[in-house]
Amino acid sequence: MDKEVEKGVLASSEVFKKEGVELVDVSLPHTKYAISVYYIVQPAEVSSNLGRYDGIRYGKDRGSFGAEAKRRIMLGSYVLSAGYYDAYYLKAQKVRSKIIKDFEGAFAKVDAIIAPVSPTPPFALGEKSGSPLQMYLADILTVAGNLAGIPGLAVPSGFTKKGLPLGFQLLGPRFSEYVLFELGKLYQKATNYEPKAAF
Repeated sequence: MDKEVEKGVLASSEVFKKEGVELVDVSLPHTKYAISVYYIVQPAEVSSNLGRYDGIRYGKDRGSFGAEAKRRIMLGSYVLSAGYYDAYYLKAQKVRSKIIKDFEGAFAKVDAIIAPVSPTPPFALGEKSGSPLQMYLADILTVAGNLAGIPGLAVPSGFTKKGLPLGFQLLGPRFSEYVLFELGKLYQKATNYEPKAAF
């Protein structure tokens, strides 16, 4: 975790505390597996959904897909293939169930969770495009919520010393979007946050 990102999220937590929101520590022990699970389950879904676009039944052929879509179709086809389904996809779904239970346990204690959106400040456009793995790792803090099927709201909160934007995410149980919006509005009013012009 980048120190400026960590400092920013802790400062945002303090804003909520000053506004009367009680902060409680929660444990999500299986979220450390979320990135691995996500990049098994999600490409499998992509493969299943985009596999029909063969130029015969639907749309254009796969030549119109970008490199990332093709990569995910290939990865998904691999994890769903005979001999690998049990080894990868089925195991990933079992861990996904544990991630969901972790969130359910946390939401029995709290109404929402505050966390960083990304472990680092934003990187330059195209900077990591040559390394898909580095791009995937940038998602490490958001994919657990996606796997659990819960809503999340990213809220801008400030800037690094270099002027790069920082923010935090609020996660809530299913159908709690209104709670997240209210918390976002509370933060906005308390800080009077104004985005900077990019140029």
